[in-house]
Amino acid sequence: MQDVNNDNTVIARSVTDPSAFGEIFHRYAGAVHRYAARRAGDAVADDVTSETFLIAFQRRTRFDPAREDARPWLFGIATNLIHRHRIATARVLRAMERSTPEAEAVTGDPDDALDAQREVARLAGRIRRLSAGDRDCLLLFAWAELSYDEIAEALHIPVGTVKSRLNRARRQIRTTPEEGENGRADTAPQPA
Repeated sequence: MQDVNNDNTVIARSVTDPSAFGEIFHRYAGAVHRYAARRAGDAVADDVTSETFLIAFQRRTRFDPAREDARPWLFGIATNLIHRHRIATARVLRAMERSTPEAEAVTGDPDDALDAQREVARLAGRIRRLSAGDRDCLLLFAWAELSYDEIAEALHIPVGTVKSRLNRARRQIRTTPEEGENGRADTAPQPA
């Protein structure tokens, strides 16, 4: 017997009782907003969140009733909307490289604060340089806390592609620009 509180049941009920969709909003709006804020900034997060739920509401008749969890569907919609705000995303990541509030939270040794600031800036720059697909997979995994299967569902790609993209993204983030794929410094002479 299907639980009357599962997402698919609530969405199906919302077709005849539109107010029932409010339950989906209450369950996931906070998570979608946090994900959008991290990806595109607070200014865009409100718009992305409201657009995500508007689109989901408009497409609720197309939601697959075999899926019990609406999170991958909602995060997929949000990710697609964030692509429309790619310029804003790049702007936020560039700003993170220049200003890192996480470093201010470090207490004690000023050298520790400086090291933390440099590390956040380094990671932000590396995330910004990832391909869009690799970045989407990484941020859905790290910030939205989706599983591999949920990321695959959200982005409409095979699970194997998710694993490949995450592996590549992790490798690129760990490898410094001066290092090659094997983690060693490139000592070959550069052409003049």
